[in-house]
Amino acid sequence: VQLVESGGGLVQPGGSLRLSCTVSGLPLRSTSFCWFRQAPGKEREAVADLFRSGYNPNYADSVKGRFTISRDNAKNTVYLEMNSLQPEDTGVYYCAASGTIIWSMRMKAGGYGYWGQGTEVTVSS
Repeated sequence: VQLVESGGGLVQPGGSLRLSCTVSGLPLRSTSFCWFRQAPGKEREAVADLFRSGYNPNYADSVKGRFTISRDNAKNTVYLEMNSLQPEDTGVYYCAASGTIIWSMRMKAGGYGYWGQGTEVTVSS
């Protein structure tokens, strides 16, 4: 199993980025995915998830209305579209996956057994 994130970079406040998580070794349709981020000196936090094959994503309050998680089964890729970025969105963003996660473990780091290496996002003028 391999998860590879890409799409991070430096963006000005108010700008947008789209992160990609290319997946191999997992059936995308039935796998749960979550994007986490970790800012310098802070704990890792979940920002958005897709539970199994459902179409009801869940978002952290801090990103609701600005971030969108989606998946493209044909491309084996999960995306995180980020708009209206602010300096507090700065951090390393990680893609995580699980084929066995239960509902109560959604958006909790311990629920995901597969992780990517992360991609860095810096929001600064």
